[in-house]
Amino acid sequence: MRFRLCCFLLAAGFTALAMPYPAPQAPSSMQFRDVTQAAGLHFIHNTGAFGKKYLPETLGPGCAFIDFDNDGWQDILLLNGKDWPGHRGRASTLALYRNNRDGTFTDVTRAAGLAIEMYGLGAAVGDFDNDGYDDIFVTALGQSRLFRNSGKGAFVEVTKAAGLAGVEEFSTSAAWVDFDKDGRLDLVVANYVQWTPETDLFCTLDGAAKSYCTPESYKGVSARLWRNRGDGTFVDVTRKAGLYDPTSKSLGVAVLDFDQDGWPDLLLANDTQPNKLYHNTRNGTFSEQGVLAGVAFSEDGVARAGMGVDAADFDRSGFPSILITNFSNQMISLYHNEGNGLFVDEAPRSEAGRASLLTLGFGCFFFDYDLDGWLDIYVANGHIEREIERVQKRVTYAQPAHLFRNLGKGQFSEITAQLGPAFAARRVARGAAYADIDNDGDLDVLVMTNGGPAVLFRNDGGSNHSLRVRLSGARSNRDGIGAVVKVIAGGETQSRMMRSGSSYLSQSELVLTFGLAQRTKADTMEVLWPSGQVDRLSNIAAGQTIIVTEGSSQISARPFQKK
Repeated sequence: MRFRLCCFLLAAGFTALAMPYPAPQAPSSMQFRDVTQAAGLHFIHNTGAFGKKYLPETLGPGCAFIDFDNDGWQDILLLNGKDWPGHRGRASTLALYRNNRDGTFTDVTRAAGLAIEMYGLGAAVGDFDNDGYDDIFVTALGQSRLFRNSGKGAFVEVTKAAGLAGVEEFSTSAAWVDFDKDGRLDLVVANYVQWTPETDLFCTLDGAAKSYCTPESYKGVSARLWRNRGDGTFVDVTRKAGLYDPTSKSLGVAVLDFDQDGWPDLLLANDTQPNKLYHNTRNGTFSEQGVLAGVAFSEDGVARAGMGVDAADFDRSGFPSILITNFSNQMISLYHNEGNGLFVDEAPRSEAGRASLLTLGFGCFFFDYDLDGWLDIYVANGHIEREIERVQKRVTYAQPAHLFRNLGKGQFSEITAQLGPAFAARRVARGAAYADIDNDGDLDVLVMTNGGPAVLFRNDGGSNHSLRVRLSGARSNRDGIGAVVKVIAGGETQSRMMRSGSSYLSQSELVLTFGLAQRTKADTMEVLWPSGQVDRLSNIAAGQTIIVTEGSSQISARPFQKK
C-alpha cells in the first residue's frame, strides 16, 4: 500500500518527462483496424466483482492463439473469471473461437469441451505429449488445469491424471519449456501471493472507502516447475531445480537463452519484489542471477511492480534483451543484453521509457508490426483503480496502448496515434498476444480488457514482405519450442527463439515471422534445434509460411493469402 500510494503522489514531479516526443511517420497506409464484431468475437470478461474489491478482480484476463485443429489457421482462446460464492450472477467460462478462414470466427467452446467455470487468468499452449496437436494449460485462482487436445476437435481435462491436481494457488502466467532438453515439454507456472476471500484485507486510498490492496499486503508464493516424465504425467521439481522462492510475487514469465549457451533460462517479472533471472546450469538445476545480471531492480535500486515480460533480440546483437511492464510512475524496463551476462536498462534514455511513465503496463511483446526486419514493442495499458484520477490527476483508469517503432541503433518512437483511432483508444487492458489471423503474412493483435470485451485488431495496408516459419520437431519437442531460427537476407541477420509464454497471462502464436522489407527472399536460414540438430536452407522465397521438420531436407510451404 505505502509503495503505490507514494508513487501516486510523485506524479507531478515527472510530468515533464512524460510529454510526447516527435515521431517519424509510420507507413501512411498502415492501420490496425478493430474487426472484433465483424470477426464474431462476442466476449465480455467477468471479474466477479460485487463491491468487496477482491485482489484477483484487478488482474485478468489473458488470451492465447492456438491452431487447435491443425488447419494452418490461428484460433483464439479467451480466459475468463467467474462469480464469487454467494454472489451468483451469470455463468462464465473459457471461450474458444475457431477460425473460419474468411475473417470470421465461430464459438466452439462447448463442442471443444472447454465450457468450464473457473477463475481463469492465463494460458500457455504447447504439445506436451508430442502427438502433433497443441494442448492448453490454464492458470487460475485455485486449481489450474491441463487440457489435452484429442486431435478430434475437442479437449479432455487431464489435470488429475497428469499429477497436477491438488495444488491450489494464485497462479498467473505460465510457459512450456524443455529445460532439460530431453525432447519433452516441461511447465513453469508463476504464482502471485497468498490470498483467499477469507484472508482478504481492508486497504484504502482515502482513509474511508475500500480500495484494492497492493501485493505488499500479502505474503509471496514460489513459482513452480513441473518436469514432464514422458508418460503423460508431471513431477514437481521446483526445489530440486533451485527455483523455490516463497518471497516471489510473479505475474509474468519468459523463456530466453540470455547467454547463448544453448540452454533455456527463465525470467520471472515480480510485483514489488526483485525480478528473478534463473540461469540454466545444464544439469537439471538453475542458478538465480537477477541481481548480478542487473535485471532485479530499477537503476536506483527499487524493486518495481513488474507485470508482463518478453525477451527478444531487438537490436540484432545476437543476444536477447528483456522488456518488462511496470506500474504507473515507474516506466517500462528495457534491459539491453550487453552480451557478457549483464543487462543495462535503456528505458530512462529511450522514448519507450519516457512515454510509458504515467501508464500502467500489462501485456507486452516484441513483434515486427511493419515487417521492416526490426522488432517493435507493443504494450497494453490500464489502471487497477477506477478512482485513480482523484488521487493522481494525470493518470487515468482507461489508458491508450503503446506501439513503439524500432528505428534501429536502440532507438524507438511511439506511433500509436498513427495506426488508427480504434487502436489508440483508451482501454483497461490486460493480456495481449499477436498472430497472423488471416494468413496474409503480417501480424494482428488481440487485447483483453478487465471486465470488458476482447478486442481484435487486423493489420492492414502494409507493403513489406515476410517469411513465416513453423517447426516440427523429431528428436526435439514437436513444436520446436526452444529452437533458434536465424534468417539472413541482403546481408542482414535476424534471430528468433520459438517460445511459449511471455506477455502477460497470454500466448502468441507458435509461428515465427521474419520481416524482409522489400526483399523477396531470404538468402539462408538456419534452425538450431534443442536436440543440437542444425538444419540449413537457402534461397527461400518470401510470401509464404514454411514448415521445417527437424533433420529433414524437405520443407512444406503454403503461400500467403492475398491482402
